[in-house]
Amino acid sequence: MTQAQFDFHSLGPDCILNAVESLGIYPDTGLLPLNSYENRVYQFRGDDGRRYVAKFYRPQRWSEAAIREEHAFAHELSEAEVPVAAPLRIDGETLFDHQGYRFALWSSIGGREFEVDNLDQLEQVGQFLGRLHQVARGGQFAHRAPLNIDTHGHQPRRVLEQQAQLPAHVELAFFTVVDQVLARVADAPWQQGQQRLHGDMHPGNILWTPDGPGFVDLDDARTGPAVQDLWMMLSGDRTQQTMQLEILLEGYETFCDFNHSELQLVEPLRALRMVHYLAWLTQRWSDPAFPHNFPWFGSDRFWEEQVLALKEQLATLHEPALSLMPGY
Repeated sequence: MTQAQFDFHSLGPDCILNAVESLGIYPDTGLLPLNSYENRVYQFRGDDGRRYVAKFYRPQRWSEAAIREEHAFAHELSEAEVPVAAPLRIDGETLFDHQGYRFALWSSIGGREFEVDNLDQLEQVGQFLGRLHQVARGGQFAHRAPLNIDTHGHQPRRVLEQQAQLPAHVELAFFTVVDQVLARVADAPWQQGQQRLHGDMHPGNILWTPDGPGFVDLDDARTGPAVQDLWMMLSGDRTQQTMQLEILLEGYETFCDFNHSELQLVEPLRALRMVHYLAWLTQRWSDPAFPHNFPWFGSDRFWEEQVLALKEQLATLHEPALSLMPGY
């Protein structure tokens, strides 16, 4: 049976436990599913008293070489004392196979949620992101898809056209505004510097520990503009985002230079994320976990709301880019 045939349908508790025990680690508790839709991730305590996280990679999403690049990047960062969760090495190996499933183990990072409105925490996140990018600029990915208008715009648009079940009365309006958004995004200055990134640095991937932030989930690590790892920290109106950005960069630039012209990419990156997200849901809909967790997806109201959201984003793309206060 190929990976394409079984996907996650055969990944039951017995298979998971057998995979973990094949590494000489024996769970002493049940498997606690963690919030992950793309992969299958479980936390447990071993009979050695340690807490572990096991991640089983979605078949055919990343190649083995790309997963190994993720692991190598995590260890490179960890060895440079950047607080990133790195997979455990067992007998010199980080990626394992059990019945066709690729999986890895991590030591569980304890911590509480990152408080996005806590400005002291935000400055510390900026400092560690600066350290992360300082290390990241010292190498490059060879096997991981980049973040650009093709991978996160044009390809998802084709997925939506070919696979999405749009209501007939919104289809024309939806693809019209998607094309307008992508045309506007294409005018953004994508020639800005490209480097290795965390790739999905939203607040949910930051845990607050007694020593400060801990970054998890490098599954979306890829090459792109540095601002990709910054803009998802910003929320609220323009004034609030400007204040947050200044605090974030005050910490960031302690360790790493930032090209302020990349701020022109904040709203184009947000637009690409919106289109990519819709295509992602469309592609994953055959996975039973998705109808269960996203029951509203595909309804008439959902697609009507997406048309409105994309029209609002198109208007934002025509506004001046986010900028810092004079004298920063």
